[in-house]
Amino acid sequence: MARRVEAGQWPAGSQTPSLRAAAAEHGVAKNTMVEVYRRLVESGHLVARRGSGFFVAERRARPDRLLSEAAGAAVPLRGGPPKTPWQLPGGDEAPADWLADAALDRHLASLSVERWYSGGPAGCPVLRERIAERLAARAIRAGAPQILTTAGFDHGLDLIVRRYVAPGDSVLVDSPGHAPLFQALRLARAGVVGVRRGPQGPDLDDLAAKLAALGPRLFFTQTLAHDPLGSSATPETQHRLLGLAERHGLTLVELDPLAEILAPESPRLAAFDQLERVIQLGSFAPTLGAGFGLGYLTGRAEVVEELAALKGVTLGAGAGYLEALVAGTLCSEAYRAHCSRLAGRVAEAAKASVRALRQLGFTALVEPAGGFHLWCPLPDGLEESTVVRSAAAEAIPVAPGSAFTVPGDYRTGPALRINLGHAEAPGFLDFMGRLLRGELEPAT
Repeated sequence: MARRVEAGQWPAGSQTPSLRAAAAEHGVAKNTMVEVYRRLVESGHLVARRGSGFFVAERRARPDRLLSEAAGAAVPLRGGPPKTPWQLPGGDEAPADWLADAALDRHLASLSVERWYSGGPAGCPVLRERIAERLAARAIRAGAPQILTTAGFDHGLDLIVRRYVAPGDSVLVDSPGHAPLFQALRLARAGVVGVRRGPQGPDLDDLAAKLAALGPRLFFTQTLAHDPLGSSATPETQHRLLGLAERHGLTLVELDPLAEILAPESPRLAAFDQLERVIQLGSFAPTLGAGFGLGYLTGRAEVVEELAALKGVTLGAGAGYLEALVAGTLCSEAYRAHCSRLAGRVAEAAKASVRALRQLGFTALVEPAGGFHLWCPLPDGLEESTVVRSAAAEAIPVAPGSAFTVPGDYRTGPALRINLGHAEAPGFLDFMGRLLRGELEPAT
């Protein structure tokens, strides 16, 4: 139906078939067609007129407006540097003091890399070999031809969206899930379809229903240390998910940004499936810092070849100098010790944060599983918007749960995603205590 609009088969301003007629034409239930029309309105193909039906939009949403909306949605999660460290309980990244490491800095400074080095579109060959070794330690068999380096984690997502998502496609995502992915899909004019995510992994009944109704080809999901929930999918859930994917011809895009600090033996979709139906993405930014905007993806050789060609067209050879530095770092004792210390700090912060918030009275916390974030459901009757305004009035940026859910989809109830590196700061804990006791001043 989207292609009919884009091809001009349905002229601007013309009325579309009724829900009943469209459902009959496509052989689907009327409720399915209600969802289809809702997503066509969301993507800018149609407009709804109360009492009259649906009509082809006079003018599609402009790309600059879509870009503005996407950038605006990212600001609360990726703002500038704070005045004080405790002002970042809603942020994405680990605190700077967690990443500071003099031994690692000395090792990086000792490396000799030619500034003009370029590894080609596929990436630095030595780095890809190093990544293959790390994947093997996680029981994922992938040679260098199955690995592509990227200019950061979200660049890998963008390549997949550009190559495999067409306007009007329904694409499945965890909800709550990785918020920047939602914006990339909207820019691609795709229909973003949330699959309920719980502490044990995706809700497979919800997934099965949406597979049957919409026939999507892609599902983006984070198996381990899920952002924002913090928990990991169980092995049983992963096996059942792979069975659904095989029956429905679904490709799974597994997000694994924290692999460098998680146990290599942790169960992963890519290890169970050996990259038959799984494309996996990883990143080095969580351990080396955002300045090392490097990531990678791995999948079947033909998939990686296609994505490497797209990367060559859109980005060129990539950051060969940085890639060579990382390649010379991954096998060092300094880096191994750094990752071990970082994982230890995350574990200590998780225990301390959960303990402090439970002492305040927040009892429905989702136990973190090795990531940087904690999911904190709020008491019934509290509005997220009120909490966000009250926090902003005290210069405490927080990340509301709604920032991580698909708009118009089911809601998990009011919640905050809390950065473990800043959860224990006195200013934030004092705010959360007053929030629970109902002592916050109304904010506008």
